[in-house]
Amino acid sequence: MKILVTGGAGFIGSHVTDRYYAAGHEVLVVDNLTTGKMANLNPQALFYQRDIRDPQMEEIFSREKPEVVNHHAAQIDVRQSVHDPLFDAQVNILGTLNLLELAQKYGVRRFIFASSGGAIYGEQPEEAEPASEDTPFRPMSPYGVAKATGELYLHYYHLVHGLEYVALRYGNVYGPRQDPFGEAGVVAIFTEKLLAGGQPVINGDGLQTRDYIFVEDVAEANALALVPNASGPFNIGSGVEKNVNELFRDLLKITGQTVKEVHGPAKAGEQRRSVLNCTRAQNQLRWRAKVSFAEGLRRTVEHFKKL
Repeated sequence: MKILVTGGAGFIGSHVTDRYYAAGHEVLVVDNLTTGKMANLNPQALFYQRDIRDPQMEEIFSREKPEVVNHHAAQIDVRQSVHDPLFDAQVNILGTLNLLELAQKYGVRRFIFASSGGAIYGEQPEEAEPASEDTPFRPMSPYGVAKATGELYLHYYHLVHGLEYVALRYGNVYGPRQDPFGEAGVVAIFTEKLLAGGQPVINGDGLQTRDYIFVEDVAEANALALVPNASGPFNIGSGVEKNVNELFRDLLKITGQTVKEVHGPAKAGEQRRSVLNCTRAQNQLRWRAKVSFAEGLRRTVEHFKKL
């Protein structure tokens, strides 16, 4: 089938594009290259350098008539969303809404949305079970608000226009091609620092936890989200909590570095705990995380060594 991937030159979107090609699909990529890189782009993809908010997006839908939209283009920096919530909303809410309007107008059958399993649920108390898809939205950032809003719009377009949709609520995605120079992506940031002989700095006490998921497992979830019976939200994570201190020590062992564990100030508003219950994805998509954290870190470090 013909699939339009927004953000397909980015970290996750490029892996999704590769996975779709491996399955024999035809893929179009839209990316404004703000954070995406041509080096990530699958050479078989038909590429359009466009912003998802651009009125010229309609020309692409009119000409190409994709059957599926896979939407990964986004403003992904949580701290930037706090600093400039208006810009975050312009990209993550109005950009998504522009795509949904075009999808409805040009007969797109299915819309796959990259959501956030950490940001939309907000803080998870220590005594609470891992968040399921029924956990209420309590976002702590404009980024989380925007992702939750995108899901509500998807629900509306499904009810009113019959658009099939899947919202994949990712844990903390890591792996090859992640940008080590942004604010997001602690695995990439620490790996680049260690391999360069630098000193990573852990925010606060380092006991804040995340649900880390390898990018190839995420790409597989996007492939399985194409099946007709897949519908609604799905958590995509490992179901395992790792704190930042543990991550740092694991990377020390893999890289062979001996730098000290240095802590800096805690980041205001940062979540302390995030972990996902992925039973729904296991039961309905037949998906589960296959790459262990140790193996994922090893493969990530090997990738960065080659850069």
